[in-house]
Amino acid sequence: MKPRIAIPVPTSTDPEYNKRSWPQYASAVERAGGEPVELALTLAPLAVAKLVNTCQGILLPGSPADVNPQRYGQDAIEATAPADPARENVDELLLQDAHNLSKPILAICFGTQFLNVWHGGTLVQDLTPMPVNHRAGGSVAVAHTAAVASTSLLGSLLTPEEASLQENFFRLPVNSSHHQAIGIPGDGLRIAARSVEDGVIEAVEGGQSGDSGHFVLAIQWHPERSYEISAASRAIFARFIHEAAIWTPRTSVA
Repeated sequence: MKPRIAIPVPTSTDPEYNKRSWPQYASAVERAGGEPVELALTLAPLAVAKLVNTCQGILLPGSPADVNPQRYGQDAIEATAPADPARENVDELLLQDAHNLSKPILAICFGTQFLNVWHGGTLVQDLTPMPVNHRAGGSVAVAHTAAVASTSLLGSLLTPEEASLQENFFRLPVNSSHHQAIGIPGDGLRIAARSVEDGVIEAVEGGQSGDSGHFVLAIQWHPERSYEISAASRAIFARFIHEAAIWTPRTSVA
């Protein structure tokens, strides 16, 4: 049977955004051999728990919202978009389930930021002063280059044909559509990639401390948008679905 992947609806405030974006994540999951399962943000916690109990992995997608800065001990600045409590509540339930049972996690853009905060990390609330156009958007296929550690999980998915190796770092061309990023990585998360031009964290990986067997990959760019043109994007989804397919329930290290 195909592994079922829980994917929350991206936002509770913009139906048009959901119509554009959720099918892209679902399509990438399907093409990699998984079955996408939509989680409405209006579901009660018990309904979320029952639905995710039928899934073998979770994918946290992007969103036009920003994570509530109070979650990481900061006041919101003017550039910070309003939070989406409904999305945050669902993500929190999904992450708790995934970590309790060591279910594979793939987080993208907003999902990466929320994952990091959930682990006790912080965010940079606005990247506008930086030299890289991290807000480039979906119409720009390659916005900048990410330096990916060759020893990382993410690095193991790359090929020299797409990402040249320079001084133990792969140079991977990526798209970009965000104005916030990880500040301090959360507990148990390791930096796997940074933007070459300005050092912004572009990917983290790893589960809870001591739980090295838990597949957790969080990236700031959008591989679902570049599935057709990027072998790395296809490899990310393929590895995630493989991990979900072989997953068996196990207790995480506290």
